[in-house]
Amino acid sequence: MIVAILFTIHVLVLLLLTSARDPGIVPRNSHPPEEEFRYDNSASVEIGGRQTPSLQFPRTKEVMVNGLPVRVKYCDTCMLYRPPRCSHCSICNNCVERFDHHCPWVGQCIGLRNYRFFFCFVSSATLLCIYVFAMSALYIKVLMDDYHGTVWKAMKESPASVILMAYCFISLWFVGGLTGFHLYLIGTNQTTYENFRYRAENRINVYDRGCLNNFLEVFCTMVKPSKNNFLAFVQEEPQRPTLPTTRDAEPVDTGEDRRVKVEDDLDTGGDFLKISQRHNIEDIEADIRSRGSDVPHHNSSEGDSVFGSDRRVPAMQSDVRHSSWRRRSGSWEIGSEGTHATPKEAYQ
Repeated sequence: MIVAILFTIHVLVLLLLTSARDPGIVPRNSHPPEEEFRYDNSASVEIGGRQTPSLQFPRTKEVMVNGLPVRVKYCDTCMLYRPPRCSHCSICNNCVERFDHHCPWVGQCIGLRNYRFFFCFVSSATLLCIYVFAMSALYIKVLMDDYHGTVWKAMKESPASVILMAYCFISLWFVGGLTGFHLYLIGTNQTTYENFRYRAENRINVYDRGCLNNFLEVFCTMVKPSKNNFLAFVQEEPQRPTLPTTRDAEPVDTGEDRRVKVEDDLDTGGDFLKISQRHNIEDIEADIRSRGSDVPHHNSSEGDSVFGSDRRVPAMQSDVRHSSWRRRSGSWEIGSEGTHATPKEAYQ
């Protein structure tokens, strides 16, 4: 029991080292590498009436590994050329050195800096399953010898041993098969990603240095320090100057300019209203005078009593100015506050 408990603690520590350790994330750049830009004069773009060469960016380039050329790709997300054996994890959204796979059970990418801990975790879990299965079977054998009974009687005496044996037997197929597969990958110096992707291409493995050296490379080399300081504060980088475009050259309307424009429109509208009211008043007065001239002479005194003399006209004009004007069904209507009447009815 003590050995089983210590073995379990050992497996849990390896699991923690695998999941909590930086797998080898390559820090992403804030802008593409400028030294890789190339200008193509054959494909030019017209900008502002002038022909300028278009900007070309190579998607791949070759590097030498063990004396053989290896093509590396450019990562659009991290804006860098991936180092050899580096791949971008679609789940973590990071480029990881010596990317093996993303393990959903561990919740972490398996890469350069945690691969040995991952293998030790899987292999230790395999050994733990074998140990627990063997000890449970031995305990059932002891019960059979003590009670001089059959296997069924011993299993009835210790049902926990039967449950542990079944659980370890099922788990052993998973962790045991994974351990054997990774032993093959380490011996041939491959990763899970390379094995599944380049299996049908039959390409030469430039990283294979022999079975012994491959094991020494995984377990006996010093783990490289992390390229990321996850405890550091994030620093805002200054914005890079950009070339002005025709859209940038256009004046930008600020909130103050829009407010001034609205005020000017309101003032202009008020002036138009005053002008229209003044013209309508003059038309009404001219109509009144024309109506007064058409009245017969014997009713002139009555007309003077109704419309008044010329001295009453200014008072009438002031009343008209302070009245409310409304446009209804194509004709102007005048009336005091709360009333609506035509010009003729208002003066009568």
